[in-house]
Order: sequence, then structure tokens, then C-alpha cells
Amino acid sequence: MSKDKAILVGVGLKSESFKDLKESLFELEELIHTAGGEVAGVFTQQVEKFSPATLMGSGKIEQIKQAVEDTDADLVVIDHGLTGVQSRNLEKILDVAVLDRSQVILDIFAQRAQSYEGQLQVTLAQMLDQLPRMVGGWMGSLSRLAGGIGTRGPGESALEMDRRRIHKRIDVIKKKLEVVRKNRAQHRQKRQKKSIPSFALIGYTNAGKSTLLNRLTHSDVYEKDELFATLDPTTRQLYLKGIGDAVITDTVGFIRNLPTKLIEAFKATLEESTEADILLHVIDLSSETLEAQVKTVEDLISEFGWEEKPIVYVYNKLDASLMDNKFKVNHPKKVLVSAKTGAGIDQLKKMMTDEILAMTTEVELFFNSQMEHKFYDLSRVCKISKKESSPSGTFCVAQLTQKQISEWSGYKA
Repeated sequence: MSKDKAILVGVGLKSESFKDLKESLFELEELIHTAGGEVAGVFTQQVEKFSPATLMGSGKIEQIKQAVEDTDADLVVIDHGLTGVQSRNLEKILDVAVLDRSQVILDIFAQRAQSYEGQLQVTLAQMLDQLPRMVGGWMGSLSRLAGGIGTRGPGESALEMDRRRIHKRIDVIKKKLEVVRKNRAQHRQKRQKKSIPSFALIGYTNAGKSTLLNRLTHSDVYEKDELFATLDPTTRQLYLKGIGDAVITDTVGFIRNLPTKLIEAFKATLEESTEADILLHVIDLSSETLEAQVKTVEDLISEFGWEEKPIVYVYNKLDASLMDNKFKVNHPKKVLVSAKTGAGIDQLKKMMTDEILAMTTEVELFFNSQMEHKFYDLSRVCKISKKESSPSGTFCVAQLTQKQISEWSGYKA
């Protein structure tokens, strides 16, 4: 099966950084390859202000049109959000399908979604994305594609619905996702009742979060050197010396200009990070755009309201790191690791343990002879710094979180 050939176009304002424009465009090339296409040409333009009708200038559009004809390209992808009017006008002039960055990302998610929840989330995101684009000629132009990048997910039947029917379908999907969200919340509550500390892996896509999860938990979660290899959250158990059992969750990676509709659709998934005790921000030391990637993730951390959470910065891919990037390691709580080789993993585990202990308070507890079996339960979920046994029972000093203090209050000495 032949690959879709795409002409890529980076469009920005003259007041903005050309370096950022180029970096974003390079990332779009990776997205096209991930979506199963190939790049037939690349154009850039910086304008004083965006054209409401076509986003860019007419001269640049003529250059792109010529490139489409010369390369027999199947589509043009604009590295910027497009309105329905802009998409319609550009398709009319260029006579090929025109997509924007968001649609390519959504297409990749549609390819990767395996679980019931993931497929619901992607379908919802695509429908929310399509609604404002529904102008004359939009559906017809996409129908001409007959498959390929930007057409997966809801499919033509969804595209041919009118707004009223799409709104009804959106409501149905949201209700189904609410059921999934409640089920996920119940699982979290069970873990919380057992007072098990929780971590969440966050970071830029392809930073190595899944590989790190596998290294920490001796699991075999799917991992691959590609964008958005992980869509569905995966939770695994690990043991931390001095703490006991803990859980760690791998979640979907972030990317610059992440579609807001995608964020809205994946709220249930993101709740795993929202409810985690500690975040592990995984950073790719081998990336040439390390600083931009860190900023993207930190901006999203702020947007989601996670900035008050304890965060450990895990600089990954030490085995393949760029020398210059080692000088950019400037976060106070940081550790350099290679999830691939295992270098630095023991140091990371110690830091994870220290972060949990920093959230605890020393509490004196006493278990009489009839309740001494409870001491064993306690020792599995916290650090015991002192223990004294007597005929009447067991006295101990335990490191407890605020929640655990409440749960074990009946045994305070």
C-alpha cells in the first residue's frame, strides 16, 4: 500500500521566533511519518498577520500549488490551526485535502487507540474538533480522500452527520466515558484505602516513560521509539525499600500545541496523574529540543493545576544523551538515568522513597496482644523507625502520611 505524500507548511508571525517555527515543523515531519505518510516538500512563511481567508499569502499558496502538482502530493498539512473557512478555501485552490497539525495528531491517536476507553476518547476528540470546521464543502472535500491520513476514527458516516446529530453522539460518548471514569475512580479509591503511595509518569511523547515503567516494575508494557506509543494509562506495582508497595502509572505523552479537544476528551485518563501523590517528569536527554519540550510539559502542568504536587525530574536516555544537554539539567529534584541500560535506577528509587517520606510524620502507635496482627499490615504500607515488643503488645514509631494518620488513629499510643 502506497504512503500518503504530504507537503508540509509552517506558518507563523514575523513577531514570533523563526527557530520555534522550524522546530515545530520538524516535529510535524515526525508526526507525518508516525501517521504512515511521507514528506514530499516543506515550506515556511512568516507573515505580519494571518489571513482570515487562507492563513498565508497568495504567493506562497501558488508555490505550494506548484509543488503539489510536481510531486503528485496527496495532501497539504499546515503546522497551525485552521478554521473551516480557511480549510475550504485552501482545498479549493490547491485541489487536494488540507489538514492542520491537530488533525494529524488526532489521526495518530485514532490509529493507536486499542482499548474501549481509548477509542471513545479519540472519537470524542475528533467530533469536537470537527464541529467548528463544518462549513460548506468541508465534508465533501474530506470524502474525496477515500482513506489515508486524517480520515480514520469516526469515519465518513460521522462526517456526514449534521450538527444536531453530532451533538447527540457527543453526549452519548461523554456518558459512556463518565462510566469509565467512575470505574477508574473506584480502582483508585481501593488503592487509596490501602494507603499505597502513587506515582505518575508524565513527559513529552517518546521521552521513554514506558521503558522506565518496565525497568522500575519488571513489566513488559508495550514500548517503542515512536510518538504516542502509549495512549491508555497503565498502572503497575513496585516495591520501594523503606516504604513497601507503591503504584506507578504511565500516561499519554504530551506534545507542543496539543489539541485542546484532545485534552478535554482525555480528562478521565489525566485524572490518574491528578490523583497521584508524586509526579515523575521524564525528560529526553538525547533530544535536540530538550528545553522546548520541558517548557511544553511545564506549561501543561500549570494548566492542569499540578504545580503544587511534588515533582521529580527524571532525565532519561543517559546512554544516548547529547553532551550539551547534560549542562541543561537544572531542576533541584533531579536524577539522570537510562531506562534502557538501568543506569541511575537505584538512585531514582531512593529519590522516590525520600519524596514519600518527606510527606510523612512520625507517629507513635500501640497494638495490644489481640491486635498485633495489624502491625504486620502497617509494616507493609509504611516505614517503621522503631519497634518494641512486650507481653501486653507492640509499640512502634511509624512514618505516616496525613491520610494514614487518620486511618491508624485508633492505635495511637
